[in-house]
Amino acid sequence: MDSRAQFQPITEDDIAQFLANTPGFFERYAGLLASVQLGSPHGGRAISLQERQVELLRRKIHDLELRLAAMLRLGRDNVAIADKLLGLFQALLRARSEHELPGLLRSELERRFGLPQVALRLWGLAPEFAELDQAAAMGQGDRAVLPERLYCGPQAGQAALAWLEQPEAAQSVALLPLRPQADAPPFGLLLLASDDAQRFQPSMDTDFLRHLGELAGAALSRLLPLCEPD
Repeated sequence: MDSRAQFQPITEDDIAQFLANTPGFFERYAGLLASVQLGSPHGGRAISLQERQVELLRRKIHDLELRLAAMLRLGRDNVAIADKLLGLFQALLRARSEHELPGLLRSELERRFGLPQVALRLWGLAPEFAELDQAAAMGQGDRAVLPERLYCGPQAGQAALAWLEQPEAAQSVALLPLRPQADAPPFGLLLLASDDAQRFQPSMDTDFLRHLGELAGAALSRLLPLCEPD
């Protein structure tokens, strides 16, 4: 039998596995570790293993710095949004009458959040609010084409776009159903539209929009008929 057939060539995987399973190897051959030369990712020159480790550490630190900066920016953005949301609902609380609420909500959203177009429709209101510009006679068929859940993303020919003065300018939208409480059916829909296709995206965090819809629904529920006691 050919003795060469009894021996398999050593592969790089074999060497890597041996080194991984023999942690004391480089302790016994410390000089070998110091003499290892690697190619630099920034050029063709050879660098020591220690230099390579320093480069990797610097890269990790740089990545962590970028992540930290992004987190700080996100934190500042969230604080700014929370401040705007607080100011919006302070304005609603200061409204002198319920008749002012729908128009005030729209104007404050446009002003505080820099939204070029905001639309609002409400239905099932108490008789004294039936003449509001935002009041709509919505039959069951009309309501069936409106979303019952928050939508955030590109405009896709939604029926509510017809409420905008310039529907063709809307590139991304947020549709917020309004409820007096979480388990109640919607009595309105708030439409936020932007000419920036990236303003409202399906992948974005929608907590702010959800809170906006909940608070707007609670504020505007004052326009609904009073429930008769049992």
